[in-house]
Amino acid sequence: MTSYDRRDLGLLLLRLGTGGVLAAHGAQKLLGWFGGHGLEGTGQYFESVGYAPGKESAAAAGLAEAGGGTLLALGLATPAAGAAAAGAMAGATAVHAPNGFFAQGGGYEYAASLGLTAAGLAVAGPGRLSLDHALGHAVNRNWMVPAAFAATGLATALVVGARNRRLRKREQGEQGEQEALFEETFDE
Repeated sequence: MTSYDRRDLGLLLLRLGTGGVLAAHGAQKLLGWFGGHGLEGTGQYFESVGYAPGKESAAAAGLAEAGGGTLLALGLATPAAGAAAAGAMAGATAVHAPNGFFAQGGGYEYAASLGLTAAGLAVAGPGRLSLDHALGHAVNRNWMVPAAFAATGLATALVVGARNRRLRKREQGEQGEQEALFEETFDE
């Protein structure tokens, strides 16, 4: 154990834990494993919370979680893996934000924690107990960190922004239907 320090071991534990949880969540969405609903069920849920088209949105989130999580656990392409996972968790945070912070009330605590940990790993790097280190950091260069976060941030902003616009239109449509029903009821 003399060739590895506490930082390397700590990063390995963070990568394995966070990456494993993210990969499992992605497998729920993509494959229906671990009590998940697969692409069909997850797609329907995504559609209901404003991500459309639902099935494609579920596939993108599932790939970001499963792929990003697996790569984080392995310590491979760490900047892209962490950024992808953080982007997926930003999308989940947007869904849970109206419920407040704490997860017990349906809040965004859990999604934000996973996203921040993934982002932190992308910035800190995977440590020496990683495939990135074994491969000479070919896909873990310093310039890749801001590039990965810029690309993921832009994509996440576009997707979450489109979702928010859809939800506002849906809310306005429902409000208009209620007003019409109210007027109809009292005009008779």
